[in-house]
Amino acid sequence: MNDTLAIYGGKPVRDSYLPYGRQCIDDEDIKAVTNVLQSDYLTTGPIVNEFEEKVAKLVGAKYAVAVSNGTAALHAACYAACIKEGDEVITSPMTFAASANCILYCKGKPIFVDIDPYTYNIDPKEIEKKITSNTKAIIPVDFTGQSVDLDAITKIAKKYNLLVIEDGAHSIGTKYKEVPVGSISDMTIFSFHPVKTITTGEGGIITTNSKELYERLMLFRTHGISKDTQFMVNKEEGPWYYEQLDLGYNYRITDFQCALGISQLNKIDKFIKRRKELVNIYNEELRNIDGIIIQKEEKFSDTSRHLYIIKLELEKFKVGRKEIFDALHAENIGVNVHYLPVYLHPYYQKLGYKKNLCKIAEDLYKSMITLPLYPIMSDDDLYDVVNAIKKVLKYYKKD
Repeated sequence: MNDTLAIYGGKPVRDSYLPYGRQCIDDEDIKAVTNVLQSDYLTTGPIVNEFEEKVAKLVGAKYAVAVSNGTAALHAACYAACIKEGDEVITSPMTFAASANCILYCKGKPIFVDIDPYTYNIDPKEIEKKITSNTKAIIPVDFTGQSVDLDAITKIAKKYNLLVIEDGAHSIGTKYKEVPVGSISDMTIFSFHPVKTITTGEGGIITTNSKELYERLMLFRTHGISKDTQFMVNKEEGPWYYEQLDLGYNYRITDFQCALGISQLNKIDKFIKRRKELVNIYNEELRNIDGIIIQKEEKFSDTSRHLYIIKLELEKFKVGRKEIFDALHAENIGVNVHYLPVYLHPYYQKLGYKKNLCKIAEDLYKSMITLPLYPIMSDDDLYDVVNAIKKVLKYYKKD
């Protein structure tokens, strides 16, 4: 960092560090959590149910099952879809590893399909090419919060009798053709990590319109244990009685996390509005900078943007992405990169996945940078990012 600062020989654009994302917590959130901490239930209480009902209502789904994190939500969804050894599940490589790890947890095989070069979402035209007799599901990822082409993907899924598990970790509040994400696919998962649109600290949820999937999700969340007599083998033991019916996990979320989630849901419209405002300013300020390509947003997606990605035309610069990344950090701009294509991680390489599997995703990874974006960013914060980008790119631009 210090070596990079020396390049400029002067003061950074910002005096303080601006992270790429962060939570937005206010006094109402703190009060909501405190009230639960002083109540009778810290977990397995009524606030969990209330949070589930509010999320289901928000997205227009019949059911919602809250769990400990977004990864647990993906795992639970794969379990509910009955993914097992020998099954193949199609997904995007341009995502966090959990979107594919959940398939491995159920002993299935992730099949990676390349992305659209402009939206960076999974390319529906490529999905059908990878379907075999072993394919059981598709896990499309709403990358950066933009909805995938759900009509095209749903059509393919129905043709081949596949389940769609939509990874909406980035996309709560997004609408596809005016219909909320979370009510369209067989199952949709959302994440409530602190950098997401709303947070519960850690947390996740699965929404569905299927009673059968809902019941499997509920069972999986609590060790595979049920007190519901309609599912029990022995029904006459007594009111204390419960049975383990399958091998599940302890993926419960706490009441105080859900209290935070309910409070955050009360502000979600405000959060989304501000994110859109920031995205619009970024688009206006960056669209005419030579050497930058802005992610395309499809008209069918009314996007509650989680990440703002720029792609560098590296052939126009004297240096690579790393030097530009380091220089922006030296300006106290906390840029990031999302993501290394999943199959390039060493663990997946050891499983036998090869480089050049999804060329568009790999090319994007080499040239992409994530810019700061979160609701409590000020306009001045955003213009600091823009000014730092202009400064750095001008310095490194080829003559």
